Parts: sequence; C-alpha cells; structure tokens
Amino acid sequence: MMLSLARFALRRLIQSLPILIGVVAMNFVVANMAPGDLADVLAGEAGAASPEFMAEIRAKYGLDQPLIVRFGLYMWNMAQLDLGYSFRYGVPVTELLLNHLWPTLLLMLTAILMAFGAGVVLGVLAARMVNRWPDYLISVTALIAYATPVFWLGLMMVVVFSVNLGWLPSSGMEDISAGYTGLRRALDILVHMIMPATILGLYLTAFYVRLMRASMLEVSGQDFVTTARAKGLGENAIAYRHVLRNAILPMVTMLGLQIGAMLGGAVLVETVFAWPGLGRLAYTAVFQRDLNLLLGLLFICSVMVIVINIATEIAYRLIDPRIPLK
Repeated sequence: MMLSLARFALRRLIQSLPILIGVVAMNFVVANMAPGDLADVLAGEAGAASPEFMAEIRAKYGLDQPLIVRFGLYMWNMAQLDLGYSFRYGVPVTELLLNHLWPTLLLMLTAILMAFGAGVVLGVLAARMVNRWPDYLISVTALIAYATPVFWLGLMMVVVFSVNLGWLPSSGMEDISAGYTGLRRALDILVHMIMPATILGLYLTAFYVRLMRASMLEVSGQDFVTTARAKGLGENAIAYRHVLRNAILPMVTMLGLQIGAMLGGAVLVETVFAWPGLGRLAYTAVFQRDLNLLLGLLFICSVMVIVINIATEIAYRLIDPRIPLK
C-alpha cells in the first residue's frame, strides 16, 4: 500500500515538471511586463537621480540586458535551483524564503485545521437539522462570513480585541523584546496567531460548511443509505459510519483546490497583522520591484500548490480505498 502511494507521488511529481516549467516561464514574462524596475524605486527614494546613475544601477543588476537574454539566464539558473539574490535585502532569495516559509506554513496549517474541523462539524449539524432553526442559523452565518472582505474583518478584529479590549496583540508573530524560550515562546506565538489564523480560516470555514451540508444531504438520499436504514441501523450509525465517510470526499478535493486562494488571502492577512511570512514578503517585493525575490516567491508558491494537490489525491485514496491510483 505505502509503496504504491510512494510510486504514485513520484509519478505525479514527474508529470508536474512541464507544468512547473511553464509556470516559471510565464511568471518571468508577466513580472517583467510590469512598469518600473529597481532603478526607478531607488531614484524615487532618493528624490531624484541622474540618467547616468540610473544606467549604472541597471547595468549592475543586469537590467539593461534584452528581455530574451535575461529570460535565458533566469531559466538556466532555475534549472540549477539558483533563485539569485534579493536586490533589496542583499542576501540569497533562498535564504529569505526559508526564513519566511515556516511562519506562513504554521499560519496556513492552523487555519486549514480550524476551517476543516469547523466546516465538517457545522455542516453535519446543519444537514442533520435540515430546515430547522440550527440549519437556518448556520447557513445564514456561513453566508455572511463568506461575503465579508478578509481585510475589513481583520481590521475590525484589531480594533475590537486589541485596541478596545486589549485581549490580543495587534501585530507580529511574537514579542521579540520579551526573549521568551521553550513553552513560553510557543504560547506567545499561539496568542499572536489567534486573530490572523481565525481570519484566514473564516472564508474556508464558510465554504466548507455549505459544501459539507450539501454533500451530506446528497449522500443521504443514495440507495446504500436506504438499504442500511432498512436493515435496522440507527440514524446516528448511518450518519457517522456511512454518510459522513462518503460525504467528506468532496471536502478533501476542494481543500487542495483552495490552497491557491489561501495563499492569496495570506498576503492580505499577513500585511494587516504584520505576520513575517511569505505573504508580507510578496507585498514588499512587489512595491520595491525586487524581481528576483518576487519570482522566487511565485516559484515556491507554485511548488506548494503542486505538492499539496498530490497530497490531496493520496488522502482521497486513503479515505476511499475503492478509488484507483492512476
């Protein structure tokens, strides 16, 4: 079983290489179509700059080369997994990404677990209480949460829980000045993560509640459920042993598809809460025209989406052994 899953994952990774190469090439072309470059940013920060200074900056960082030359050099470096240096930070892009990757993964995994767990529980409850007041309450609340802008809700939470009540820190990942270590540091990070993880997971929670409710109701009407009920099984046994296991499959599928949307939402959430992850780094890279850093971020996000979708397919097979690995 495990050997076949490992072979499937390896085969999927190999099949994803042409897609990844195409995404990398497209990212380079699109990023270079944007107006302005590092020289323009430095000139703006200085207030003014001579044409000679601008030309010197572009020559120093290879920005004066034709686009096709820069593209070929970039693809050659990517073939060697060399992401280059960050113009703004003056350090290798790989080092920057690794330093900011784990805060984003921590935030995303926490938000996903919260959203998936809450979505399953509330979706099952709504389906079991269909057309009754718990179903209406859950459905309306999910619809409101789904339609509420992430950045606005984040700002409102900061105003309420940080400014007015003073219960939670308004920004950052931890209190660096306190110098906490061990368990005390972990608790400090957990407290800082409550608001951003809640905001990031709220959109997914609303989506999963609606999806789980619809899936439960659909599976409940299938023939095998009628057969189980005719054999005298109780409603709880039918719901949790038969219906739930089949109804949760669309949730797993959508989980992999929603990772890209969550990465986009991380940019807003990490910016609002000053969370030191990839989203905030991407925001900085765009506005400072740090092309190497931006392309490195797009590359690692593409890899994350591919890997998570492969993991989703494997999870799908583990939940339902009847599904073949192709």
